[in-house]
Amino acid sequence: MNARTSIEQLLPSLDQQHLDHLEEEAIFILREVAATFERPALLFSGGKDSCVVLRLAEKAFKQRNAQGVYEGRLPFPLLHVDTGHNFPEVITFRDQRVREMGERLVVGHLEDSIARGTIRLAHPLESRNGHQTVTLLEAIEEHRFDALIGGARRDEEKARAKERIFSHRDSFGQWQPKEQRPELWTLFNTRHRPGEHFRAFPISNWTELDVWLYIARENIPLPSLYYTHERQVIRRKGLLVPLTEVTPPEAGETVETARVRFRTVGDMTCTCPVESDAADANDIVAETLTVTVSERGATRMDDRTSDASMERRKKEGYF
Repeated sequence: MNARTSIEQLLPSLDQQHLDHLEEEAIFILREVAATFERPALLFSGGKDSCVVLRLAEKAFKQRNAQGVYEGRLPFPLLHVDTGHNFPEVITFRDQRVREMGERLVVGHLEDSIARGTIRLAHPLESRNGHQTVTLLEAIEEHRFDALIGGARRDEEKARAKERIFSHRDSFGQWQPKEQRPELWTLFNTRHRPGEHFRAFPISNWTELDVWLYIARENIPLPSLYYTHERQVIRRKGLLVPLTEVTPPEAGETVETARVRFRTVGDMTCTCPVESDAADANDIVAETLTVTVSERGATRMDDRTSDASMERRKKEGYF
């Protein structure tokens, strides 16, 4: 039995009513952000989670016309930190989606931080993923954002599970897990001093499977990298490293062509695909029902450095 046959048999028995509850909660959180903060922004990288949050924002703040197109503008801009090592397909998709929607996009370029001297690389091909924190905090300060809406989910990684829906950040942009505020009865304490800000996560209670079920149901457009395609890869430390100008083969390694897809997209130096023939969202739902490793654990080299690597970066101000 192949994955396609499996999903056709499973879909009728999958109760998707929980998606309606998750959607309702997320829309409520988005409206709370817009009502509570003066200068919020939505983090939009072009990745699947941010695309889902963007669709939820459309539902929260826009009107849908007879042709099914959402009209109007969001009450906040979109924000992306461009490392300079993003997959070109994702950047193209990001710009195209923003043009289609007519929204304002603010881009913080890591290259600008390097030019200012606030980021120093040990070598040119060093992973820039962890360095995004500096550029992000600089963008927050420049544009005086007091809340950033993100697409983090609690099933991604251990540190994410410690996160609140409204996550307080101090004047240095740092996250202190022991100082997070209670969120009883869906009441949020969003008080903050000048220079402090919040991160808000509307899909905190979603899983990777929920995200793909919602993408399938809502027909949400995504970058082509998320679906099966042929790509040159290098097998390294149990991962498939994509062959790019910033991830060349090392001595003794063999480059091969494989059919792959990406479960998550990010900096090319640390994001790896998985072998897959999944050509659409329903196929990926079928695959996701059988996986036992989180998407970050299966595809992110930087999260394998230690069990606390994500928590350390979050304390420094990471997404």
